[in-house]
Amino acid sequence: MKRILASIAVAGGLAAMTAAHAGEIVIGQMTDRTGPTANVGNPVGDGAQDYIDLINSQGGINGHTIRLVEVDNQYKVPPAVEGYQRFKSEGAVLVGLFGTPITQALTADLAKDKIPGTTPGFGTALAADGEAFPYLFPAAASYWSQAGAAVEYAKQQMGGLKGKKIAYLFYDNPAGREGLPVLRKLAELEGYTLNEFPVPAPGIEMDNQARDIARRFRADFVISHLFGRAPSVQINALKRAGFSLDKVVSFVWGASEADVAAAGGFEAAEGYAGLQFAGVGDDFQVRRDIKAMLKAQGKEVRESMASTVFYNRGLLISALHVEALRHAVAANGGKADVTGTQVRDGFHAIKDFSLGGLLPPLNLGGGDHEGGGWVRVFKVTKTGFEPATEWFKGYRDVVFELIKEESAKMKN
Repeated sequence: MKRILASIAVAGGLAAMTAAHAGEIVIGQMTDRTGPTANVGNPVGDGAQDYIDLINSQGGINGHTIRLVEVDNQYKVPPAVEGYQRFKSEGAVLVGLFGTPITQALTADLAKDKIPGTTPGFGTALAADGEAFPYLFPAAASYWSQAGAAVEYAKQQMGGLKGKKIAYLFYDNPAGREGLPVLRKLAELEGYTLNEFPVPAPGIEMDNQARDIARRFRADFVISHLFGRAPSVQINALKRAGFSLDKVVSFVWGASEADVAAAGGFEAAEGYAGLQFAGVGDDFQVRRDIKAMLKAQGKEVRESMASTVFYNRGLLISALHVEALRHAVAANGGKADVTGTQVRDGFHAIKDFSLGGLLPPLNLGGGDHEGGGWVRVFKVTKTGFEPATEWFKGYRDVVFELIKEESAKMKN
């Protein structure tokens, strides 16, 4: 029996070495390369990979190489579940998720396996409560925080909210519906009328919703939450209905260069505004470093770098992953064989991390796994995106009170 147990132990050790070689740290990264949100997934995935390549070119983490294992989940749950099992078999100690439905499907597995997962700008808002979701890190403004920020922006634009009419135009799936609790709560508190306009998948036709918003409801402002091909459709539909784009603000997945291009270009979309949780544009040191790395390696700069909104978010994802791993490796005596729990604690050690100004000052300790819920509004001009605000938080007290209330219900 002892020989059998010893053989099993040796076999297990060999399997672990095969999955993650000595001195190597494995990260699992999901994206959508071929599905309905591939226009988002491709630049995000490229940015995430390029940042890991940059860190490896600089010696990795304490001399340890990072291996990024990517899975194209096609924005579907079954491939994502299969991909997660692959990550585990490869020895991943950290997983970057992609998509709210996928997050909902894998949250329990992450907690059970004690592997931290990140959901920057999507997933469940309740994960901001680190006590309730110890292994899930939104690590950027959740849909609840985006809803609060969108209302705050509308309030500033209109000089107040009481008696105003706000339309919420949203993709009719779990992600699109995620922001509704905050929008409804703020309608009660601020005295505005909220009307909800769901858009069925795939979101390529919404003239009826746009006419209802502009002519029947006569909205004073539109808050939209669309993604994939839908944002560009929305821009043109609202224009045809006679609604001013200056009175529209989008959640974070509906305001990128690709959305504007598909709507006819910057001049055609002038006035349209969008929330962002990472900087927009090329003027950041990390982007210059990546270009220099590629040049030194004799490689061309990726076309996706021109999609700065989404590519820069890929940089955010991997930069946060690397920062958490740095703390975990340091706490592990400089060794690469960190556990998921050590990586979780590594996230908690992240303080005032801004990646040279690309990000707001993110703090993931103190039980706030969202990092503060910061956003910045960028507006479309004839020549590109221009910042319309500084970094800010919208109704943070209301949002976190709702989070705590819902978390308490889960415990009961």
